Amino acid sequence: MHTLFFPLVLIHPHCLSCLRPPRPPSSPPRFLYWVPVLDFGEDLQVLESFEFSLSQENDVSVSIGLRCEERSLDFQVLAPAVSFALLFLFVFHVILVSVKPNACSSVFVFLGGKSGLKMKQLPFMAVVSTVMLFVVYRTLKYQYYQEEIDKKWNTREEDKVRCDASRNLKGLPRGIIQHTSDFEFRPLWSPSSLRSKVNVYSNRNLLAMAVGVKQKHNVDAMVQKFLPDNFTIILFHYDANVDGWWDLNWSSKAIHITAQNQTKWWFAKRFLHPDIVSIYDYIFLWDEDLGVEHFSPSRYIEIVKEEGLEISQPALDPNSTEIHHRITVRARTKKVHRRVYELRGNTRCSEASKGPPCTGFVEGMAPVFSRSAWDCTWHLIQNDLVHGWGVDMKIGYCAQGDRTQNVGVVDTEYVVHKGIQTLGGSGHETDKVLHHETPTLRHHGAASDPRIEIRRQSTWELQVFKDRWNRAVAEDKSWVNPFKSNQRRMRHRKRNNLFS
Repeated sequence: MHTLFFPLVLIHPHCLSCLRPPRPPSSPPRFLYWVPVLDFGEDLQVLESFEFSLSQENDVSVSIGLRCEERSLDFQVLAPAVSFALLFLFVFHVILVSVKPNACSSVFVFLGGKSGLKMKQLPFMAVVSTVMLFVVYRTLKYQYYQEEIDKKWNTREEDKVRCDASRNLKGLPRGIIQHTSDFEFRPLWSPSSLRSKVNVYSNRNLLAMAVGVKQKHNVDAMVQKFLPDNFTIILFHYDANVDGWWDLNWSSKAIHITAQNQTKWWFAKRFLHPDIVSIYDYIFLWDEDLGVEHFSPSRYIEIVKEEGLEISQPALDPNSTEIHHRITVRARTKKVHRRVYELRGNTRCSEASKGPPCTGFVEGMAPVFSRSAWDCTWHLIQNDLVHGWGVDMKIGYCAQGDRTQNVGVVDTEYVVHKGIQTLGGSGHETDKVLHHETPTLRHHGAASDPRIEIRRQSTWELQVFKDRWNRAVAEDKSWVNPFKSNQRRMRHRKRNNLFS
């Protein structure tokens, strides 16, 4: 952290020491002002401090402090602050001269304290005005140039895809182009009286689950809950067994997609594109091992709309087999909760906590997305990281606003997480780590547990996801972290209250 001071010393015209730094005032300063910190971009704060002193000899001293939190100070970040400081000094001088015309007539400018730069005595107005205008002009020109370069780099791939798409569609009239689709069935034929009728879908929602035939009974109970409430059902069959489901009376009304040994996130990235699910108000992307005896989809959606939740999940019954984060546990006395308080353990959550897993967080087992939130989340899901680890920690960035308000857990409609692992596991509730299944062999001949290997893969993917996020933040100069800015404003507000 660096603190830069730009002192301006205004000296009485009869002072004989105007060619050297002024002596300390013979009496303590009469005035001391602390100006509230102003945010100047993401990395620089202007007016960290402002001191104004007046000695008995009418010598006036003004000091402005600028604080920068960057490791290295580059011109692009520092120049606007210098311009702001000079502009502030210019306005201050004009006011001071108008109030007390004989207070000062010459100026020394020292940059960086001891090893500063000293200017010869010049008329104040001409020097400051010239320097200020020049720095402002060069700064604006440089910033504009840098912003144009950043925009070109950040949008190059998007422009390429967009141009290719437009080029591919040049042969079609615009009115015939349709950009979206859906999962609704269409009949092979219909009565002539209904052929010209336009189907308008409203208040429709989507339930998508990755399922295996070993969990058929539990999935059946879940679907039976959702079908009466105008839900479209999609089953992603990770065991490639579709025939085992046809005996259920609702099976012919569901969409069946099969791919051997693929995860829920793999399916979602490939088959739930925002343009395909655009007609659905809410997307439920759930696991197959949830008990829904105490859950009503229609009441849940009513609560989500009332509370303005863009991303949510039903609370977990405290008696669930697996609970990974305390924020997901049901609060019996509440309808919805958005944060949790925990003063023990490695994760400390208090009122000051502004991020996951204390607030702005839902877990990946039963998330519910609004249409706009899913549009963002789909782009957050990485195509090659199939286990989705790390997405839940960043999902608040897709909350279409303040994640502490737009992300929450619904307590009155809750589920039971049974913790039955069938993808890569045995599928039995009491046998979650494959104790009785035939172990697979590694290349070196040693037995390996598929569940352990999956966890190793998930851990590796989590680290890859974190690295990609950090790299993306560093490379995208135009991106501003909305939650980091909020935390910084809170710190500034507390510090200003301390000095007020």
